[in-house]
Amino acid sequence: MREYLLKRIMLILPTLFVVTLFVFLMIRLIPGDVVMQMLEGYAYADTVEALRKELGLDKPFYVQYGTWIAGILLHADLGKSLWTKQDIRTEFFNRFPVTLELALFTILVSILFGIPIGVLSAVRQDTWLDYVGRTVAILALAIPYFWLSILVVVLPSIYFRWTPVWTYVSLLENPLENIKIFLVPAAVFGVTRAGPIMRIMRSSMLEVQRQEYIRTARAKGLSEKVVIFRHALKNALIPVVSLISIQMPLYLGGSVIMESIFRLPGIGLFFFEALIRRDYPVVQSLNLIVASLVILLNLVVDLSYAYLDPRIRYGR
Repeated sequence: MREYLLKRIMLILPTLFVVTLFVFLMIRLIPGDVVMQMLEGYAYADTVEALRKELGLDKPFYVQYGTWIAGILLHADLGKSLWTKQDIRTEFFNRFPVTLELALFTILVSILFGIPIGVLSAVRQDTWLDYVGRTVAILALAIPYFWLSILVVVLPSIYFRWTPVWTYVSLLENPLENIKIFLVPAAVFGVTRAGPIMRIMRSSMLEVQRQEYIRTARAKGLSEKVVIFRHALKNALIPVVSLISIQMPLYLGGSVIMESIFRLPGIGLFFFEALIRRDYPVVQSLNLIVASLVILLNLVVDLSYAYLDPRIRYGR
């Protein structure tokens, strides 16, 4: 276990290096020039050359990359926004609770929908409940969450004169109002993410129910409820946990679209606005933070397998 953990930690560094290099180059290959864009509306200097020098964009790419990485490694400094000169780290910590709350609500909704329907579909295999569950799962997989979000915003406003709450209220300030704000985007996003969980949960439960220890439990005279929930469900959750960890980038990355549609002031909206304005330091730093979070979450999920299934051992 210890050797496995050390190997995984050692792999994190080269992975993050590739991520930083890729993001640094890709943002600069996007058509458009941030200096010209700033001169059209908001700028620190009167000429292109002076503004490039002010922003540090007159230096070669490798110098800009080295300066950015050195600031992170030596001072934990993510840099400042080219447009507002605000500290990115401070802005991130101010906005991250919004994105985290949206992600947690989304995961909760997807689990509450996906796992019960998947279990019920497996236990009642080839019945009308199974067919309904599989149909719901396919619909959830087929419908894009951004398209459904737009419909939820537009259609009620046209036919019922109702729109979701737009003004953000902190959870500490007003918990009930905060939950109302997140209810619609989390429900829309969570239901669409529940589709894969339903299918994996059903397949896993069907596989576990064919195992010898499940037959032994039934042969002992245990009730079907005890067999399903005490013996089968725990091991059947392992693929679901893997799926949720794989979907973590979608939960975080999907916040860019969901926060933009529902105007939630999280890192998703922050990233979207920075991408439009070619705010290089913001885009680079947010991608690095999200990549780090995804890698760490995947590591935690891998280590949780041993708890869910004692038969799993990490070999050399």
